[in-house]
Amino acid sequence: MTQAHPAETPIFKAVLWPHRSLGPQGFQSLMLAIAIASAFLSLPFFMIGAWPVVGFLGLDVLLVFLAFRWSYKTARAREEVSLSLLELSVKKTSHWGATSEFRFNPAWVRLDREEDEEFGLTRLIISERRRVVDVGAFLAPVERADFARAFASALNQAKRGAVFS
Repeated sequence: MTQAHPAETPIFKAVLWPHRSLGPQGFQSLMLAIAIASAFLSLPFFMIGAWPVVGFLGLDVLLVFLAFRWSYKTARAREEVSLSLLELSVKKTSHWGATSEFRFNPAWVRLDREEDEEFGLTRLIISERRRVVDVGAFLAPVERADFARAFASALNQAKRGAVFS
């Protein structure tokens, strides 16, 4: 087994994925509550002969269910950022499973930020010459700022290490 050169050893690794605040148990509880509320609200309409209202309230439950399922499916997306003295790698995986990988020389990489006074850090961009990659677009501004702080520190360390090694 061959050992990796110390310059190839990652000094920073992060996996970013979208946050979903409602877990599977919470999702089941919410859907049960919506279904019970819909059934309870549709009962009087059914009793007075306005039975199509029951179908429309059932359709509402189905649409809420489908919206949450789509939200959970998009939560499968992720970004893997790995930085060594020799290479910065950004691997993006979409919620469909398609992957794209970007490789940069850390000595030439710039970390650009777009900030808004009201919302905080709105965009984080890794660029090298004309190549540009957005990172953490699905993160909340506070999470994006935390990642940017840690990544900028590691990138500066990699640039210093590349110069002196």
